[in-house]
Amino acid sequence: MLNGAMSTSALDREIAGLDFVRRLASGEIASVPIAETLNFKVTEAEFGRVALIGAPDHHVYNLIGTVHGGWTATILDTAMGLALLSQLEPERTFTTIDIRVNYLRMITKETGEVRAEGRIVNAGRRVAYCESELHDRAGKLLAHATSSCLIFPRST
Repeated sequence: MLNGAMSTSALDREIAGLDFVRRLASGEIASVPIAETLNFKVTEAEFGRVALIGAPDHHVYNLIGTVHGGWTATILDTAMGLALLSQLEPERTFTTIDIRVNYLRMITKETGEVRAEGRIVNAGRRVAYCESELHDRAGKLLAHATSSCLIFPRST
């Protein structure tokens, strides 16, 4: 902790990943910086599973008038990364090795609020395989993603 305040960086955390992600969801720790930029937030956290909600608007549109695939990839990647973080002890961290996104339905600001859920499929000592899904309010699947992550000791 710095001056009694919890660090907002997962790299600087002094607590287990699940506690960190739960504090993100409760608002005790400031949001993930990219989430502030792209208008999504952590809403649920349990061991190996994290949910986020987001509301894309015209600021994330591409040239064809829909939400840019990068916005979708980012919320899905964040859900997977935080799901993995929820399983890590303070002395461990990770980085994404690869990510694959399947875009199934067009997203616009009229789609409204969407929900991403990330889960750990399998986590070993060095590599984890994760997946996430993005759904609209009616429960329709908008996109699906998978990723592999490398787990390693944090530098001190």
